[in-house]
Amino acid sequence: MPAKHRIGYVGVGLMGLPMVKRLVSLHYPVRAYDVLPEKTAAAASAGARAAASPAEAVQGADLVLLNLPTTEAVEQAVFGEAGVAGAMRPPQLLVDFSTIKVDKCKAFAQKLRAASGCGWIDAPVSGGPPASGSGTLTVMAGGDAADIERARPLFADIAGRFTHMGPSGAGMVAKMLNQLIVGAGHAVMAEAVVMAEAAGIDAARLPECLAGGLADSGLLQKLYPRMQRREFAPQGYVRQLLKDLEMVSEFAAGLKAPTPMMGEALQLYRVLAHLGHTELDTGAILKVYERQAT
Repeated sequence: MPAKHRIGYVGVGLMGLPMVKRLVSLHYPVRAYDVLPEKTAAAASAGARAAASPAEAVQGADLVLLNLPTTEAVEQAVFGEAGVAGAMRPPQLLVDFSTIKVDKCKAFAQKLRAASGCGWIDAPVSGGPPASGSGTLTVMAGGDAADIERARPLFADIAGRFTHMGPSGAGMVAKMLNQLIVGAGHAVMAEAVVMAEAAGIDAARLPECLAGGLADSGLLQKLYPRMQRREFAPQGYVRQLLKDLEMVSEFAAGLKAPTPMMGEALQLYRVLAHLGHTELDTGAILKVYERQAT
């Protein structure tokens, strides 16, 4: 069996920690860092070595993985004080699982290459923490073909589906489209819950009833039941999806591409955030509909 890549991991929160646990279970050597010390400690408890900074996480790594919540957090972790850019050297390779702005992604990749000679793969993911922990993520990637091939063994261990979409930034464009579909889909699922309950049918049986038909989807089978049961413990934060939808809106405007359905979902999530529910699961959009119904 070929030796596993040595991993430097920056950002071990809701998505990063389950992946670190999986990597450790598969015998990857992992050195982990998070800006919150308790997150770094949790990664260490799972079998990773703790790092005191992003730069320290790079030491001895073949691949440097990022899993961070915002564009600004990625920029700070890479190019800020004690960032990874100052410590990386070829043939090390950076793989960013974060969802960030497309133009910034391309610029960061160019800047890292100029500063260190190292490549950057944008590899945003879909599937949530359960998929991150089970190795069944959907990964959409952008980057040089040679870099993709070097990292392919890692992707085989973390993804149920991996697609190289093209050069730097292409993975992030695919993620913008994913979030457009997800955001609008969340609003539709909330409407289905409210209407089913108002009509007096057994709302919990709708996914079973519609399975295999044209209305069937992962959202119907996984999100709808949690909405219907009012289970809002976060598998993805409201603040994160709202951030992503704001990015999609900005990106679409630059392309002059109409996105009225996504725009409606964005407005609903803005209202949900205004109501103070940013730390709940994204399915909490149902609360906006319930508020309107009272």
